[in-house]
Amino acid sequence: MALKRMFCLLTGIGLLFSSGVAWSAEVHGRSSTQYQWFTDYLTGNKQAEFGEYLSLSVTKIDPEGKLSIQGYGRGTQDILNGQGLNGRLYFLYADYSNLFDKADIRLGRQFVNYAAGSALIDGGKIDLKNVGPVAFSVMGGRNVIFNLDGEASTSHDYVWGISANLTGFKSTNAELSYFMKLDDAGIARDQIGGTFNQYLLNSLKVYTNARFDMTSEVFSEVLAGVKYYPSSDLIFTGEWYQSYPIFDNSSIYSVFAVGRYQEGVFRADYTINDMVSVNAGYTRQIYGDEGGDTDVYAIGTTLRPIEKVQVDLTYDYQLGYGGKLNGGALEVSYTPIAPLELAGGIHYDTYERDRATGLETARKYWLGTKYKLNKSMTASVRVEDNVNQQYKNDWAGRAVFNYDF
Repeated sequence: MALKRMFCLLTGIGLLFSSGVAWSAEVHGRSSTQYQWFTDYLTGNKQAEFGEYLSLSVTKIDPEGKLSIQGYGRGTQDILNGQGLNGRLYFLYADYSNLFDKADIRLGRQFVNYAAGSALIDGGKIDLKNVGPVAFSVMGGRNVIFNLDGEASTSHDYVWGISANLTGFKSTNAELSYFMKLDDAGIARDQIGGTFNQYLLNSLKVYTNARFDMTSEVFSEVLAGVKYYPSSDLIFTGEWYQSYPIFDNSSIYSVFAVGRYQEGVFRADYTINDMVSVNAGYTRQIYGDEGGDTDVYAIGTTLRPIEKVQVDLTYDYQLGYGGKLNGGALEVSYTPIAPLELAGGIHYDTYERDRATGLETARKYWLGTKYKLNKSMTASVRVEDNVNQQYKNDWAGRAVFNYDF
């Protein structure tokens, strides 16, 4: 019920500001009314629901233009299985920028992302800037947790964190941060993290991200990469990534042994001309420390034979741990007139998990269209059918009407 009241509050704010207020506040946003039908994979039942998605931005509230209000939420109504009305408020906060030209202050429900951790919170965030080569940020509040039916946060769920960011260097970015998550058992997460990227010689970028869990004393995530672009049309990418599953200290899963995942990637993207671009990549996946390896090869191209048509072709081949997969996709988009877009595609995969199951196939066929009624209104429809070992026909789709104000 609390979420439903907060979503009504978001709608009410939009109506209040858009109805003609005495000051010169500007109100912008999008109302997206949607009808979706799909299979509920938990129950196997067909599901159909109406949804209203509302985003809102109110600016120029004060004469100096420092105060703004941002919001986004949704409400959905099931019409087949009696699940009723469900609402979620994803964010609704007030943002005051450039206080004494030193601080930005944000209060309310908001998403906070630090290198050490991220969370949706009901609380506050303060960014301290223009104090030297390092800017600082601190955040904290109630940890917002969603489940299938709504919000699952308790009175003991909190997070807080702090970060320091390097500023004023055109070719260098860096962050060092700390993140703590609390629940009814005490400290659930205790993490530090950092990011760094550096541009060199106008054609090279090196970057790395790392997150360290101080309770288990392991790196939960590490990414290191390099991008080399000898020209604006050609980009080479090389990355190494490692992930080690970390659970809350109070979770029963924290006592189970888990394996480390590693991944090495090499990719090349080349735009030959306005009509043809190609890409190719190789990924080496390593599951655990017992030799569960997989090789993944992928190639693709984008073709624009005429101005109004775009064709995307992709092919991938996977062999190793978990079986063998061989498949690809064809997607075509066509714009016959400026307001109208048409698109469709076929995805086809053959795979073999093990010799006992044999060779299996999975196919997806989809069609979509989008029409721009005027500057502020668009309508779109997408329908797809999935055919695989589980479903002979699994129809899903979505019809959307968007109004921008």
